[in-house]
Amino acid sequence: MSTERILVVSPYPPARDGIGAFAVQQVKALRRAGNHVEVCSPRPSAAHHHIDLRGPRGALALRRLIGGFDRVIVHFHPDFFYDHPATPTSRISTGLAYAAALRSGPPVTIRLHEIDHRWVAPSDPSAFATRALFRAASRVEVHVPDHARQMVDEFNVDRDKVVLVEHGADFVARTDIGREEARRTLGLDQTGHVFLCIGFVQPHKGFDRAMTAFGDLGALGASLHVVGSVRIDDPAAADHQRELEALASRFGGTHLHLGYVSDEAFDRWIVAADTVVLPYRHIWSSSVAERARLLGRPVIATRVGGLADQLADDPTATIVDGNNELAVAMRSVVTQAVGEAGRSSRPSDAPGDRTGWGFDGRVDRDTVMAEVARRSAATRGLRARPIDPGRNPARPAADRAPVALSLRRLRAVPPPPAASARPGVSTVKKVIRRVIGWEIDPLREQVIRLQQATLQAAETTEARLEAVEDATAEAPPGPSTRD
Repeated sequence: MSTERILVVSPYPPARDGIGAFAVQQVKALRRAGNHVEVCSPRPSAAHHHIDLRGPRGALALRRLIGGFDRVIVHFHPDFFYDHPATPTSRISTGLAYAAALRSGPPVTIRLHEIDHRWVAPSDPSAFATRALFRAASRVEVHVPDHARQMVDEFNVDRDKVVLVEHGADFVARTDIGREEARRTLGLDQTGHVFLCIGFVQPHKGFDRAMTAFGDLGALGASLHVVGSVRIDDPAAADHQRELEALASRFGGTHLHLGYVSDEAFDRWIVAADTVVLPYRHIWSSSVAERARLLGRPVIATRVGGLADQLADDPTATIVDGNNELAVAMRSVVTQAVGEAGRSSRPSDAPGDRTGWGFDGRVDRDTVMAEVARRSAATRGLRARPIDPGRNPARPAADRAPVALSLRRLRAVPPPPAASARPGVSTVKKVIRRVIGWEIDPLREQVIRLQQATLQAAETTEARLEAVEDATAEAPPGPSTRD
């Protein structure tokens, strides 16, 4: 095979980006095949070239660069190529500029890790420009059959240009240690079933769903470890982190490990696990699923996006619909591991249990209300306590929730986006935003500080009340007044 000069366009380390992780593995595979490979990234990184790829100027800069290569591979995501926020006018100009750029040079392969049908929605006046961009490529690579269908039927790409490629085609294991050694280096117990959720911590990953589904499995010796970093710095991500922290403190056996995970440590966590859980709310395809397959670990995944297609040929994978099935699947593998006989894989079918919550036939009102309060508090990120009717009946624990709950529901006040579907209006809004920013920004920041201070004060007060009630409950009884 003759050596080719190949340009890969993608985010690249040390930037922490999922698509960048794909690109690194592809670059290594291409180089192992004897090719000369260079990388162009949209931000400063370890790549050879750095270009701001957004807008028509980015298309022109890339057009100049690709002329010296035999082949170009573009890992596409609109965030790298379109202005933020994008308007129909900017999407049209960007799409047409990139269509011209891709047609002017060597053969271009666009690799898509995710597809959103809204890119070519009938109501979007810029859809024709988006289609032109993809039609300009010599080859469009996708990971699941449904995406291939979308590219042909909705994006109008020629059928012979669309190619289905394995999600983990370029993946190689980054560790060769066994489970026992992996657990020892990570500080995990050698016994007990270990569930793992790993990857960037974001609400759409649904790690909170896995923690709630895990429930009381810690009593059976199981553990759940959520591992990854919070990539995006925004109020929603901060709220989600607090929610996960509250759930980790609520359910015994759940552990939250926040922080950057190297490629080797990523694989070491998978090797240490017995089951990898992918409780995603929204996803197109998953590199974690491929790494779990590569390292021989079974997966429990929700039926979203293309996950079911991606895992269709994996006999160890379990696909579930909804939170209840997720809880059932997790409990099933644990009960099988510990050899509990007579326990059904569906809690709602267990004798004496018609609630699906794992209760036996001796359920009373206090037990049910305690479970309702616990689940409600965990879902909202609160540190709610079980209801104890015998403790301070004048002010039960449930009455403490509304103060912190109401404050926690409030989002930080973001500046309104200077965007409009009407041509030219976005520019006017940006100008107005700059003119009045010196007056508005201090007020917005003060509102955020007041909200944070009020929430902190409410949580501190609740913590002190809990401490006082705990001390009162645990104090020895005073001297008897009876003779």
